[in-house]
Amino acid sequence: MGLKVVKETKGIGKALTIAIPSAVGLALVITLCICLWRRRSSKDNVLGNGIIDIDEMTSAESVLCDLSILKAATDNFSDSNKLGEGGFGAVYKGTLPDGQEIAVKRLSASSNQGIGELKNELLLVAKLQHKNLVRLRGVCLEQEEKLLVYEYVPNRSLDTFLFDPIKSVQLGWERRFNIIGGIARGLRYLHEESHLKVIHRDLKASNVLLDSDMNAKIADFGLARLFAVDETQCITSRVVGTFGYMAPEYAMRGRFSVKLDVFSFGVLLLEIVIEEKSNDNDAGNAQDLLSYIWEHWSKGTALEIVDPSLGENFSRDEVLMHPNRPVMCSRCSCQ
Repeated sequence: MGLKVVKETKGIGKALTIAIPSAVGLALVITLCICLWRRRSSKDNVLGNGIIDIDEMTSAESVLCDLSILKAATDNFSDSNKLGEGGFGAVYKGTLPDGQEIAVKRLSASSNQGIGELKNELLLVAKLQHKNLVRLRGVCLEQEEKLLVYEYVPNRSLDTFLFDPIKSVQLGWERRFNIIGGIARGLRYLHEESHLKVIHRDLKASNVLLDSDMNAKIADFGLARLFAVDETQCITSRVVGTFGYMAPEYAMRGRFSVKLDVFSFGVLLLEIVIEEKSNDNDAGNAQDLLSYIWEHWSKGTALEIVDPSLGENFSRDEVLMHPNRPVMCSRCSCQ
């Protein structure tokens, strides 16, 4: 009887020796699957069903922000904190608990555009670092919200000064010249100096922000496009941007290169000098503006159309720099 009990005990012990590790292993596998499923489900919920990959954000060194913090910072996106509104949605001023001021770009829920452009802007701007580009601070994609968090640029956009008869007097020639130089340095970084070669494709007065010292910072990279170092001319079937600043070969035939931004910069420069807006909804009116300026240039009367608010307080040599006869700039080493 005792021998039988011993044999049965040994049998049970042997069975347990096999069963327990197997059960533990199975439990670990089930737990791991549940964790992976929950993680994937959570990622899908937060990131719009996988449209934006969290790994891409990490590689772009972006920072995920908590929605509750951004709501508190902007007083739940109150109208009193609204800085402006564009095609993708509104931008709000916010103040974080540590006192840091931020600008929050909130993609409109009803916008037909956006998620692709948002992803593009996120991945681009997070990797671009230059004093003449607006800096991305973080991103929040929770509860159907799609938010980009930027450094706060207190003087808002260039167009709010340039085309306002009262505020424009704050833009003397010295300040305008510095703004032009800042935009040019930002473009040079995008086209030549960054490890990413970027065409902005929507450079205009409303996409140039001014900091507390009125230094220019290029913003809004939602339509920007990367290009290869040896890529000089390409064709696209999707023409995006703003009429009035758009190069003709791009608007009509979809040809794009860095020349797009150079053309837009030229239009913007003319707006800064003569303080007349290129109609951004009508390509014909934009051409009329350029024809008007070219007519005066050809006649040698270009100084007659310089913004009257400048009076005589501007450098004629700097205004009349001829593209075929570059003048050495006394302020820096550029030509």
